[in-house]
Order: sequence, then structure tokens, then C-alpha cells
Amino acid sequence: MNHATDGPIDVTGQEGECLHISGLFVGFVSGLPQLLFPLFAAIFGVRKSDNPALIPIIIGAVLALSLFFRWLGWRRFRYHVGGHDIRVEKGILNRTARSIPYDRIQDVSFEQKPLARMMGLSEVKFETGGGDGDDATLRFVTLEEANRLRALIRARKAGLTEAHNVRKIVEPEDAETIFAMDGQRVFILGLYSFSLVIFAVLGGLTQQFDFLLPFDFWDFKHWIGLAEERGVSVKQINGVGLFAQLILAFGAVGSLIFIGFATGVVRTYLREHGFRLDQTNKGFRRRRGLLTLTDVVMPTHRVQAAVVQTGPIRKRRGWHSLKFVSLAQDSKEESNFVAAPFATLSEVWRIAQAATFAPPDGDDRLQRGAAKHWFTQLLVIVPVVLAGMAALVVFADAAVGRTVVLLLLLVLPGALFWLDWRQYRFGLDDHQLYLKRGWWQQQLTIAPKVKVQSIEIAQGPLARRQGLASLRFGIAGGTLEMIALPLATAVAIRDTVMEKVAAVDYSAINQSH
Repeated sequence: MNHATDGPIDVTGQEGECLHISGLFVGFVSGLPQLLFPLFAAIFGVRKSDNPALIPIIIGAVLALSLFFRWLGWRRFRYHVGGHDIRVEKGILNRTARSIPYDRIQDVSFEQKPLARMMGLSEVKFETGGGDGDDATLRFVTLEEANRLRALIRARKAGLTEAHNVRKIVEPEDAETIFAMDGQRVFILGLYSFSLVIFAVLGGLTQQFDFLLPFDFWDFKHWIGLAEERGVSVKQINGVGLFAQLILAFGAVGSLIFIGFATGVVRTYLREHGFRLDQTNKGFRRRRGLLTLTDVVMPTHRVQAAVVQTGPIRKRRGWHSLKFVSLAQDSKEESNFVAAPFATLSEVWRIAQAATFAPPDGDDRLQRGAAKHWFTQLLVIVPVVLAGMAALVVFADAAVGRTVVLLLLLVLPGALFWLDWRQYRFGLDDHQLYLKRGWWQQQLTIAPKVKVQSIEIAQGPLARRQGLASLRFGIAGGTLEMIALPLATAVAIRDTVMEKVAAVDYSAINQSH
């Protein structure tokens, strides 16, 4: 614990605790990329002054100014561990003080990036479901302090309000590993995670820093000029045989494929290395990451729905993923808690059952949506295509016979609507709702009836004429929507679910957790 010996006192009149001083250095180094634009602007602003000695002075001034403000922010940051809440006070000029009651903290997660790990520090994030992640994050404290805060909050939530020496509260030894991924499985997942994002990154960098290049990067004439300067003439370039051109083309495509697979493997290794999911008496604890290590706890009662995902290629090999829908966002890239990113179906259902989710009793329980819903969507596109055909005939003097080719444009959306209809299913049993959808990103969503917070029956103009409706279930952290239901079916499902919800004593559930 890092006790403050001087500095500001929080608004409660009690001296708070400051972050670890080493975190100041970690934050400064981590924030250096944000100083690139100010540094380049300053350098280019003084380069015409014919005084090169100003450049290191400017660089030093920018770095010193950044470090000073970070130090000032560190000095003005305090957190106070009280009997009923954690209070955070921060701000250099405008001071803010935020109280976070223990019973509102749903999760305490750790994140350790490479430099912080080297110095034994960690970010502590308090998940409250309010979405204000910055105010509920401590950057940085020692790993010992992070574990103390997690243990303290668990003790307070468990009703141990009289616990004085919270340093001695330890994690319960009841954790059981229910899913883990070795290096081979992470590598296979990386192969399935084909990505060309590296080209988007390089393209963005060339656009942002094109002023540093002596020529236009995308000017092909300049590249041809460079080739001519090295003795390669335009005739030689144009005179490359068809066979050689095919070899070059296949080589370029092969390079793209290799880079795509390599990028996917590297990104997956960085994110999923050492993936381990443990089950405790409170819920799930997940640890993963090669450079940035994350340690996240998901209490079972916070899980609102389960999402099982796969794809046509992964499914043939028996691979699926499992995510839990909750109030808290897992990361900037993932909105749900990833319980198993790459698992067999038996592993998925073992984890899901640990969270009190049961698989559907076969596809016979799930029903198809009304096909006329998708057929109507296709008919809406027909007038657009006919209007395009008429415009070509009237304004471009195109032959009517040739414009008929535009009708082929209906083939692709027609095929997509047909595939979507074939994969779509909905259903329910005594305890759960089921929704299956997606022909490429195949997804099965399971939500307990007692987790439903609202139900809405929606009908558009066309749906009313067809006697169809959509049924939207509001759950904490997301929504579940059944479409293409006969109106009578939608009403019957709504009444069944509301009857189940009304019979639950939620005050007892909240007290039990």
C-alpha cells in the first residue's frame, strides 16, 4: 500500500493514498507516442531558423513539460479506502471526487502491460456497469496492493464490514481450471484469424507522415523512374512475358496470404497466450496475454446471456467460441466476456453449464421464422433494380435486352436472404430463450427468462400486413430479438416469459449475491 505522506487532502477530510511513484515513469514512457505530433510540429517549426541547436532544446522542453504535468497529476491523485466505498479524487485545476460503493462494484480486474510487469505494477479497474472506466481505474499500484484491493472488496461485499487487517485476506483456494489453451491451440486459432490489418496500419502511417517522405508514396511514375535510374527500362518492364507476369502475380497473392496468416497468428499469440479460465465459488477468473497480461473475474450472477459462435469452416473442424454477455465491457475490442475463444463443443457446454446455461434439446425445439419475411425483403430491392434498368434505357440509350443483365443483381441478395432464413431459429423452454442466426458468423444466443428486463413487440407496415412481429428482449448488457414471428406466437412467448419473471423474488437473488 502506498501511503501519502503529504499533498492534498480529499474532500472527505481524510488523507488518501497515492499511486506508486514508479507508475509516473511507466505512464510517461507509455505516453511518448502521443508526443510524436507535437515534437514533429515543433521540429518543423524551427528547422528554418538556421539554428539546429534549437531542435534538441525543443525536444527536451516538450518532454520536460509532459513529465511535469504527469507528475502534477500524480501529486493531485488520491484514493481512499473507506468502510463503505472507495473514493477517488483527481484533477489539477478542476478537482473531482467520486465515491464508488462496494456493493456497486461488480468486478475488479488487473491489467499489466510489459513495462508495468517489469516494474511489478498493475492497473486496477473497478467495473461498476456505469461505463466511466477512467474514473474507476488506478494507474498504477503494486501487484500486492492490487490483490489487497480485490480481496478487500470481496470481503466487504461478503458482509465482513468489521474486517480491519484486510492485508491478511487471501484468495480462496477453491479455484479449478475448467478450460485452458496450449501453444498449439493458440497457433491454430491464429491461422483461423486471418488478417490484413497490417496494411491498414501501414497505409494510415504513410498518410499521417507523408510530409516526411521526399516523394508521394503512391506515385507509381516515381517508382518507374527509380527503376529506370537503376538500368531497368520501361520496355523491359512491359516486355515481361505472360508466364513471368503470372509468376509475379501468384507471388504477390502468396505474399498477401502469408502476411495475412502471420498477422493473425502474431495478434492471437499476443492476446491469447497462456489463456486459462478458472471456476471459483464466486464465478470465473480468466488470465491471458503474452505482453499485456490481464486478470479478470466474472461473478456468475453477472452473466446475463451466453453466446456460442462458429463459422462454416470452423464448424467442420468442430471449433466454437463462448462469450458471456454482462454489464461490463471486456475490452475495447470485445464487448463481452470471452470464456473460451477456441474450444470444442463439449468444452463449450461444460463451461456454459458451470454458468447455469443448458444447451437446447436438439434443433427440434427451435422453430424457423416465416419465409415470407425474407421474401418481402428481396421484393423491396426489385423496384430499385427496375429503376436502374429504366434509367439506362432512357438516359444512356442502352438496349433493353442488355439491361436485363441487371436482374442478375438480385441473385446475390437472394442467396444471402435464403442462407439467413435457413440458419435462423428461435425457441424457448421452461427456463431459457434461444436464438440462432447467421450463415457465416453462426451464433447461438441463450438467455435465462429470469434475466429479461423488458419485452417489446414491434411491427412495421409490411409486417402488420403479413401478420408478423418482432419480439425484443431487453437484458443487461445487450438485447435479444426474435424476428418473423406470427403475431399470436409473439404474444404467447411474451406472456410466458413475463409470467416466469413475475414469479421471481429478485430481492432474494440480490441478497444471495
